[in-house]
Amino acid sequence: MADNGGQLLTIFFFFDILDFVLLLLFTTFIDCIVYGNPSFTLFLYRLSDLQTPYLSFPLQVDNRPKYYGREYHGMISREEADQLLSQAEGSYLIRESQRQPGTYTLALRFGNQTRNFRLYHDGKHFVGEKRFESIHDLVTDGLITLYIETKAAEYIAKMTINPIYEHVGYTTLNQEPTLKKLLPLSPEAPDGPAPAKDDNNAEERLTSLVRRATLRESDLAPKYEKVHNFKVHTFRGPHWCEYCANFMWGLIAQGVKCADCGLNVHKQCSKVVPNDCQPDLRHVKKVYSCDLTTLVKAHNTKRPMVVDMCIQELEARGLQSEGLYRISGFSELIEDVKLAFDRDGEKADISSNAYEDINIISGALKLYFRELPIPLITYDAHPRFIEAAKITDAEKRLESLHEALKLLPPAHCETLRYLMAHLKRVTQYEKENLMSSENLGIVFGPTLMRAPELDAMTALNDIRYQRLVVETLITHEDVLF
Repeated sequence: MADNGGQLLTIFFFFDILDFVLLLLFTTFIDCIVYGNPSFTLFLYRLSDLQTPYLSFPLQVDNRPKYYGREYHGMISREEADQLLSQAEGSYLIRESQRQPGTYTLALRFGNQTRNFRLYHDGKHFVGEKRFESIHDLVTDGLITLYIETKAAEYIAKMTINPIYEHVGYTTLNQEPTLKKLLPLSPEAPDGPAPAKDDNNAEERLTSLVRRATLRESDLAPKYEKVHNFKVHTFRGPHWCEYCANFMWGLIAQGVKCADCGLNVHKQCSKVVPNDCQPDLRHVKKVYSCDLTTLVKAHNTKRPMVVDMCIQELEARGLQSEGLYRISGFSELIEDVKLAFDRDGEKADISSNAYEDINIISGALKLYFRELPIPLITYDAHPRFIEAAKITDAEKRLESLHEALKLLPPAHCETLRYLMAHLKRVTQYEKENLMSSENLGIVFGPTLMRAPELDAMTALNDIRYQRLVVETLITHEDVLF
């Protein structure tokens, strides 16, 4: 329709069919929460409160940015934008700031008032964390969010109070027969891996919570605590939160998903989910460059299998090898061992038949520790270990190191204990391999306790203390662990 002497043309900008179906589902969900048992008539009545967005745009505007369409109105004031948008709920426009030329604002009519959001573009449009391909999608998602947060604000605030997280009843939904088939048949069932099932797809149909519930106590040992590795995720189709059991709303980035175990939750729920991530091998694709705790929990082992297997191989045929750990093997063959572990896991062949040079195996072990995203001696614990190394009194230094070890995650501490015990056995063959605890400290210091982001001079000064830490851990392994 024409307005203001033909200077303004207003048109309706309807959802596409998918947007509209999703909006129906989300609105129905809120009606269920806020208005009790909804009839179809009540649903239609409440749906009428939420208008499909329409935009208003002028016939001609100079200097329009190439990434905006006809919703762009140029440099107009808040008051002018409010007057233009007062015609209908859900209308919107983009204006350039008069106070800060070159910056843009999305003006959106909702709740009988005009709301203004600073608008950004870096290849995609965004006003917050979510990024959209088009202004239309941004506005659509914004209207859904505003509608839900307005109609169900009180309920949303209480969503995390009574979670269903630990109740298998909800997460099984209609999959109870599958769950019963995967659970042990009796309390007397022996420990160890569950027997293979004929239905290979059964477990894949389970949610991450149900999969966790089917694991027996023996399968969860050792019980290392692990935080979830949540990443913002866009879910296709309606999805519910596995913490509070409520739907996740929006067109994109409706919630977060744990990259290690697949748990799907609202962003606000992710802040209160317990640190009980049980990584799934379907999500943990690598051995090298994988978080240590994630790897051991995914494989239900005390230590990374690469550490156990390499050390067993080294002790079987390499303890008397001159320059063990100091002499490097061929880098291409070390990379080959890495690829074998990433591809085959515990089935990787690192025997003398595959790699005759023992330095290739020692090089692969050192490479594993170098590529850990969080070092074996973690960034958080690093300062305490350096402080301990600076103590001149030997007895007090041991006490300080013992306290510093308590700061390590359990899986890190167990792996460090196992490695130090191995390196101590290496020193027992010092006459043959010429590797003392001091020499091993020089080799492993920077590998096991990489410094946090420090200036070059501080990092250089820390090297001697890193050596001293590893040397002391090897020498006094039986006392410190």
